[in-house]
Amino acid sequence: MRDWLRAPGSLSRRLAQLGQKFEVQVLRQGTTPLRAPELQALGLPRHGCTFVREVILRVDGQPLVWARSSLHATALAGPWRALKGLGSKPLANLLYADPRVKRSELSPKRIARHGHTRRQMQRQWLAATGSLPSAQMLWSRNSVFRRGGAELRVMELFVPDLARHSPKHRGGSLRVRPGAGPKL
Repeated sequence: MRDWLRAPGSLSRRLAQLGQKFEVQVLRQGTTPLRAPELQALGLPRHGCTFVREVILRVDGQPLVWARSSLHATALAGPWRALKGLGSKPLANLLYADPRVKRSELSPKRIARHGHTRRQMQRQWLAATGSLPSAQMLWSRNSVFRRGGAELRVMELFVPDLARHSPKHRGGSLRVRPGAGPKL
C-alpha cells in the first residue's frame, strides 16, 4: 500500500491503467461546515463553510478509492471555480493541466476506525455499491493543491486489496476481493 500512498502525479491516471474503464462517481458536492483536518490543512479560520466534493473512483466497475476534496467556499469565486462544473470528470483534469497549480508533499495517514470520516465514507460506500467497505479500508493520503493563493485539500482513501497492484502497472486484469489485502 505504501507505493500507492506515495505515488506522485495523478491517481486517476494510475488507476485508469489497471483496467479498461475508469469512472468517477460523484457522491456529494456542495457546502458544509469546516472539519478540523481541513481547517488545519488549509490554514483557515474556525468560521465559514467549505465546498466539498466526495467521489468513488472505479475501474471496470470496481470501487477502489473514496476521495474527499475540500476548499474554503470563497475560493469557488476565484482560482477553483471550475470545480463546481467538474461533474463526473476526474479532479486531475484541473490539477495537472495548469502549471500554476502546486502540490504539497503527500501525507499518508491511517484514519480512525470509528471516526467521522470513516462513518461518512461507510454510509456513502454502502449507498453507492450496495455493500460495506472492507474493515481494513483505513489508509489514506492527503495533499494540498495551491493556485492563485487559494488551497484545495484532497484526501484519498484506498481499498486495501489495491496493494496487490503496482501503481506503475500497465494492463492486465483487475481483481479486487472485498475485505482482502495486507495492512500497511
